Formats: sequence, C-alpha cells, structure tokens
Amino acid sequence: MLSTTGPLLRRTWTQCLNKTPSHCLSKQAPLCNVVARAHPFSTSTRATTSQPPATPTTTILKPATAARTIPPALPNRTIKSIMSSTEPNTPVKVQGWIRSTRQQKHVTFMEVNDGSSLKGVQAILEGGQGKGLVAGTSVELEGMLVKSLGKGQALELQVSKMKVVGSCDGETYPLQKKRHSFEFLREISHLRSRAKTASAILRLRSASAWGFQKFFEVNGRKKNEIYDIPHDEATAAAKASGTALTAPAPSEFFGSPVYLTVSGQLHLEIVASALARVFTMGPVFRAEPSMTPRHLSEFWMLEAEIAFLDKLDHLLDFSEACLKETTRYLLETCADDIEFLSTWVDKGLKQRLTQLVEEPFHRMTYTRAVEVLQQSGCKFEFEPQWGESLQSEHEKWLAGEFCKGPVFVTDYPAGLKPFYMRKNDESAVVVKTKEEEEEKGGGVDRTTVGCVDLLVPGIGELMGGSLREERPEVLQKQLGDFGLDQEEYQWYMDLRKYGTVPHGGWGIGFERYMLMVTGMDNVRDVIPFPRYNNHCKF
Repeated sequence: MLSTTGPLLRRTWTQCLNKTPSHCLSKQAPLCNVVARAHPFSTSTRATTSQPPATPTTTILKPATAARTIPPALPNRTIKSIMSSTEPNTPVKVQGWIRSTRQQKHVTFMEVNDGSSLKGVQAILEGGQGKGLVAGTSVELEGMLVKSLGKGQALELQVSKMKVVGSCDGETYPLQKKRHSFEFLREISHLRSRAKTASAILRLRSASAWGFQKFFEVNGRKKNEIYDIPHDEATAAAKASGTALTAPAPSEFFGSPVYLTVSGQLHLEIVASALARVFTMGPVFRAEPSMTPRHLSEFWMLEAEIAFLDKLDHLLDFSEACLKETTRYLLETCADDIEFLSTWVDKGLKQRLTQLVEEPFHRMTYTRAVEVLQQSGCKFEFEPQWGESLQSEHEKWLAGEFCKGPVFVTDYPAGLKPFYMRKNDESAVVVKTKEEEEEKGGGVDRTTVGCVDLLVPGIGELMGGSLREERPEVLQKQLGDFGLDQEEYQWYMDLRKYGTVPHGGWGIGFERYMLMVTGMDNVRDVIPFPRYNNHCKF
C-alpha cells in the first residue's frame, strides 16, 4: 500500500470538497487543511453523512456510497474473464484463434486465445471434431468448463459444439509452434500481435497507459488532448530535420508553414495556466534519420505540467511516485505477462522492476555526474567534459554501473537546454583555469537551469523535465538570446503577463518506458506499427 504522504501535498479544491466532512463546510468552521492521501489505485469511496449541512447555502452533491458496477455491454465474455471468475462444471462459450493443436487418435487438444490473457484456454474435442484444424483458425466453441486433469491449467473446456468462423491456410501461415526472431516478426507486423511475446507487450502497453491515467487522476490532474500541427518555434527540432507536411503544401493549406510537432509541452502550459495540473499523451514525430534501436520517427509522449510548483525536488518527487506506482500496477495486474517475459526475454526483468518500485531513485547534479564519469577510469568514446552533453554511453554507465538503478541528473548547463527552462537563482559562477584561459579565452559560464533527466539501466534517458521560466523579464531576454521571434511568442509571454505562476513539468517517451518494463532491446518491438527512416508500412 502507498503511504499516506503523497508527491504533491497541496490539495486541489475538488479534492478538498470530496474529502472534507460536511460540518467543515459550514459558515461556523473553516475548510479543513487535509493532506492525507488515499492509495492511487483504490476504488473505495468515502461514506456520506446522514446529517444535513449547517446551512442550506453550503449543500454539496456527494458521490454515492458505493461505486456503481458497469454492466457488460457485449453478449460474450473474454477468455480471461471466463477463466478467472467461472466455477467448474459451468457451460460457457469461447471465441478466439487457435494457437496450437495436438491431435491424438480419438481426441484433439488445442489452445485457443483471444488476446485477453497470456495462456488462453485448453479445449478438448472428441469424435473427430478437431480434425483438420490448424493454428491461426478462428473458432467459436461451446461446452462445459471443467477441472483439468493435466498440468499447466486449472480448468479446461470440454467442447460440445464447434463453429469455424474463419479458416486458415496452414501451409503458408507464418506463425507456427516455434520461436520466431524479433526481426522476422517485424516483417509481419500485421500478424505479429498474435505471437505470445508481442501480445504480452501490447497488454503491458495498455496497462501502462491505464496505470499512468489512474495515478494522474488521484493527483488531481486533467487529461487534455493538445497534440496538433503548430506554427511556432516550439517545433524547431522538427524544422531542422524537415518534418514538414508536403501534400498539399503547408503554406497553401494553412496559409503559413507548419510542421509536425515533437512535443506538446508549450501548449500544455497554456492549459496548466487554467487547470493547474494537466497531462496529455499522444503521438509525436521526428524526422531524424537515426537507425538506432532507441529511435522512431513516430512515437508516443506522455507529458505532464503542474502549476504552483516552485521547487525542482517536488517535481522529482512527483516523477518518482508516478513511475513507481505505475510500475507497481503492472506487477500486480500483469504478473503472467511479466513472468513470461522474464523467462524468455530478460531473466532479470522482474527483479529489476521490483527494485524500481521498492528502492528510492538516486539523485545527483550534472556537475557531480561529470566528475564521477571523469574519475571512473573508463575509456568512453566521447570524453566527458563540463558544458558538453552527456552521451548515451555516459547515461547508461551512470545508471547501470555507478548507481545500479534509476538516477535523476539535475541542473544542466544553461547552454545545453532550451529557452523555456528556468535559470537557477544563484549567480552564474565563472571558473577560470589556465587551460580554459588558453582554450576558451577566459573561463566557462557555469550558469545552470532547474532541469532533470531520469536515466535508467540499459536504456539511458527515460524522462526529461524542468521548472519553466515564469519571470517575464528573464523569459524576454531568453527569447532574444536564442534568436526567437518575439512577436511569434507573444502568446507565451502573455501567460507570464496575465497571472504568472511558478510551474514545471516533464515528458516520458512512452516506448522507452515500454522497453524498461518489457526487457526488450529494440523500440520497434514495443509499438504496434513502427515507423522510422526508410520504413513506413501500414
């Protein structure tokens, strides 16, 4: 269970109304200053009081005392539902695809799966019913669910009636009962979701999105779909790499050049200036011609923005709690899939995820990280230097070898980061050494910004975030220093002009999170339809 202290101690107005006893809302008593938190994934609701409020003007509609059960909307149940909540000797109907068959003289055993769970159901057909059935065939089975006498399953289906919904050419069907390489499965992306590994990844992907959503709801955040085709310099990375719409020409369709976005952060700041705690998740685009196993041209970003956030440590606390609770949710609800991937993909996966949930994340500044790298004795391809970006080899070594777990690296040099990141309040420190005077002509600007990258073993950077620059005069200077069009960014300045507040947020590459929780090595294997340089099918 989660402790009663949460990552964000300030309660939202809605939370206060939902959690405050009615007598505290009367004119005779002030609003309670409650900070206790419920478990992020608890479905319980508070009991309502039978006594009326002190005055009629303070009457508040209260939620029901018990959560309403949503009735089934479809006539047939999934195999997961049937196998988890049906008593033996109960008649059932199952629909799915045959994953494998084993025929004997008078009986046929076959595994049928509909994607709702890893194992599916073992069906037993007698009297020649299963003759000629092959993997890939879609079927509808009716019969009695009984206790299994064999190993590997508690229940099995004694089939009394079978219907072939869609036949399958067994000679050419590419998914046979054997292990297939991930490279081969990528070539048949339209069928690979039927493979055990791919279906396990998709279930974890779905559960991950739901886990993040549940965590955000508990922390008073509103989801907003804000991904679009922006016209401003927030898409500088896309412009540099040429991610432009081409048919028809952008200037013809929209009246001015527009580009596919690589982030919705600046637009999310707009919404956060009114709703305070918001998040979004959607596809983003990057035309960088990279062929590494960590990059795609189209991928998904989970981004969050919090108003009235004035300390970087609070952002780190929230980020850590978010990742811990979402990963805990996966361990609790997708145990079979994680166990399968731990057996066949990455034997250390389950232990690593458990460690992530149970142990605190490490924290260090960029300056300290560079010192550690320089003193490591390792021969890196790129020599670590203060003022230079941390390379992937540096990030993986810090997380995997030095910290042996997730690590927040904070306070990067201002020159490495975008214009909107808040400069740290301390004065810039200029360090002069003899070598620096000779090479750079008089010192290194040590100004840093309140930002963070989360590094995890095997992957490197998973999350990036920062406090945003809320001071109008500082932001105005930043726009000039970065050579950005002041008029084009007037809307961004208006957010500081009309009721500015300290705020911050972060973005997580969703596919990189999926790499972490599945143990896969290639980002192309954790998204249904990977699109990257020279490859765009479906």
